[in-house]
Amino acid sequence: MSLRVLIVDDEADARENLQLMLAEHCPEVQVVGQAGSAQEARDRIQELQPNALLLDIKMPGEDGFQLLASVAELDLPVVFTTAYDEYALKAFKQNALDYLEKPIDHEELQRAVKKLERAVNSLGGSQPSAIAALMKDPASPLSTRVAVPGRDGLVLLKHEDIMYLEANDSYTTIHLKDGKRSVSSKHIRVFEDNLDPKTFFRVHKTYIINLAHLKGFNRAEGNMAVLDNGTLIPVSRRRLPDFLGLINTF
Repeated sequence: MSLRVLIVDDEADARENLQLMLAEHCPEVQVVGQAGSAQEARDRIQELQPNALLLDIKMPGEDGFQLLASVAELDLPVVFTTAYDEYALKAFKQNALDYLEKPIDHEELQRAVKKLERAVNSLGGSQPSAIAALMKDPASPLSTRVAVPGRDGLVLLKHEDIMYLEANDSYTTIHLKDGKRSVSSKHIRVFEDNLDPKTFFRVHKTYIINLAHLKGFNRAEGNMAVLDNGTLIPVSRRRLPDFLGLINTF
């Protein structure tokens, strides 16, 4: 699958320099276009159908993180570029495949491109991604798993291993029954739209729980869902009637 990249940076010189570097050092990459803002990038994504982004972080108005959150359902692999190294940790929390600090070194760029290629090949390169389609297709053998893009590819999590999902700004932390966690750049609403509502229930704007791990309900603690491992998850007043109606059918 060929790599079709959109370069997003508010500085025209930076965009042109990066495109020239790609042409010289990564000739296998097809740069389908450039964008100077988050809104322009969304328009170009719809028009040009790239399968990866080279994305500046610090831009006027919406920054790179906000842009990525707004197109989370597309699962576009991303490499962030920035002159500000303090953004590195947040970039990796967004499941960026790599993080390039300006001025960009051509060898680091080549390594980042290799990661993008692997990610695109893993996803199948479709729009929306093959993984998103698999999550929506109940007939798929992968429909009982959640696909989480990571720095080196994808992690497939079995539904039965997931205790609950927690929203953290524009990304989602998936808490597993073995105590481990996995972080996805997808917004929690993407999971809510794609996961089986008979198994997963959004009890709060911040939380989705796996009903298979629901142990009980505790009013004394302030309307809390109690999970198998003792974790207490708040149930919002808005979701409480639906939640109680659901658990009364068990």
